Amino acid sequence: MTNRIEHPFRPHPWHGLPVGPEPPDLLNAYIEITPFDLMKYEVDKSSGYLRIDRPQRSSSQPPTLYGFVPRTYCHDRVAALAPEATKGDGDPLDICVLSERAIARNEILVRTRIIGGLQMVDHGEADDKIIGVLENDYVWGTARDIDDVPPVFVERLRHYFLTYKLVPGEAVHAHVDRIYGRAHAREVVRAAMADYDAAYGS
Repeated sequence: MTNRIEHPFRPHPWHGLPVGPEPPDLLNAYIEITPFDLMKYEVDKSSGYLRIDRPQRSSSQPPTLYGFVPRTYCHDRVAALAPEATKGDGDPLDICVLSERAIARNEILVRTRIIGGLQMVDHGEADDKIIGVLENDYVWGTARDIDDVPPVFVERLRHYFLTYKLVPGEAVHAHVDRIYGRAHAREVVRAAMADYDAAYGS
């Protein structure tokens, strides 16, 4: 018996990978940045490979794994869920993943159970950060809502996203309007999936 090859070539991480086994609750997260990175990596939308976006200007490091959910897109439906936003940021939906064990490599696919998120608006654009936990993690795997993790983790995430683009002497354009739980996170994921289908087809 031979193994069936579903993809003779590497699939594009945004368009070629499934959103997850049980959306909107259990998702795939494509990891661009780890808690050990002082460079800002971002997927190149045309090729699907990671490129260096910029070195981190400050000493701030992401407190969790950070990436995006495949086949999602932040456009009108996502923006409609953020009262202060005028539009979506035009990127796939961002996701942060808590893991008890240190994971030091990026460009990996992580199965993630969502528990909440940050309603962030940057330059008037909806830029939500979904928060999830590594499925079957021995410490965080039983978490089902944002209140199931210590508030300090959410505080660190909020601080990171409010400061990682900070340039001394320049105005701050990003703000976090609210921290929400699993119920609203599910709405955001559904909206981002619908925005993707509208833009790129299901």
